[in-house]
Amino acid sequence: MTGSEYLREEATRLGFDWFGVARAEVLQKELEEFKEWLSEGRHGEMQWLARDPERRCDPTAVLDGCKSVIIVSLNYLREPLGAVADVMQVPLGFGRVSKYAQTRDYHRVFENLLKKLAMFVQKSIAPGATTKTFVDYGPLMERAWAVRAGLGFIGKHTLLIHPKEGSFHFLGALLTTAELDPTGSLPLARDGCGDCRRCIDACPTGAITEPWKLDARRCLSYLTIEKQGAIDDEFHDRFAANIFGCDICQDVCPYNQSRAKPRADSPLGPALVEPRVPLADLIGSPDVFLERFSGKASPLKRAGAASLRRNAMIVAGTNGDDAARRALHAVEADTSLADSVRMEARKALTNDARRAI
Repeated sequence: MTGSEYLREEATRLGFDWFGVARAEVLQKELEEFKEWLSEGRHGEMQWLARDPERRCDPTAVLDGCKSVIIVSLNYLREPLGAVADVMQVPLGFGRVSKYAQTRDYHRVFENLLKKLAMFVQKSIAPGATTKTFVDYGPLMERAWAVRAGLGFIGKHTLLIHPKEGSFHFLGALLTTAELDPTGSLPLARDGCGDCRRCIDACPTGAITEPWKLDARRCLSYLTIEKQGAIDDEFHDRFAANIFGCDICQDVCPYNQSRAKPRADSPLGPALVEPRVPLADLIGSPDVFLERFSGKASPLKRAGAASLRRNAMIVAGTNGDDAARRALHAVEADTSLADSVRMEARKALTNDARRAI
């Protein structure tokens, strides 16, 4: 077997789902597209994305002498997806938590597994080789490298789609100075979607402005997690009950509807939070809600109590119940809270009253 084949066996043993290798090279086309995206301000407040874009597209600038880029994945789908109508249904008084955030923070799990894979490269595949590992916070375009490694194509929602398994996977990368055999040729990156535009039509905020064009400033994943402070009123009626992240563009994708399968034995471990969370809990006591993750690495901590409360209040304006309304009234009347928080509660109550008419 080749080094790549031995490495694939080890990646599978460690618990990774997908495995691929690509030759290290400059991602020139992706660099041009990325710079255009940045120049249009579509990254919003995520200023770290604008730092040294050239470095993101050149693995040799990240690891001197890099010869190969190894891409692996972890499936984070916990339960069968179900029909679109069922997936989109959220009971009154509840908010939706993105599938990826229902388990412990994938960054730590991924980092530990990638380090073990890197050690295998250094000990069993290419002694003396140098390696560096990255999850999505590193200066690397994992999706572009996954395409080059033959793992799939980029869908119109800008996410990687595996033709046989869909898109509910985390990606991680391992750069190495070892020269490994590539696992796949570059597929037609925009061929797999055909005429389908379900993700575009389903996006409640119009974040997918055109095929393969995403405006993060309009994306619910960005708005509910990364966006600080108040959210523009134009989006308040478009939250589609999402309080942390959003899966809608993936939920409606035919590849996921027909081919995505859950993995019960995932290294990510058991779920820490239900897919649907009572809005009243987050509106009334977001700090208490987060305390349940004390000592645990939950993605929900990234947003923090203030943003989770903000998100829940916005959702309550369109999907609230009696418990959520009582919580909103309590926040509005609490003079110890910031005026901006009380105003958010007032807006939600106004929207809720308008919905009842």
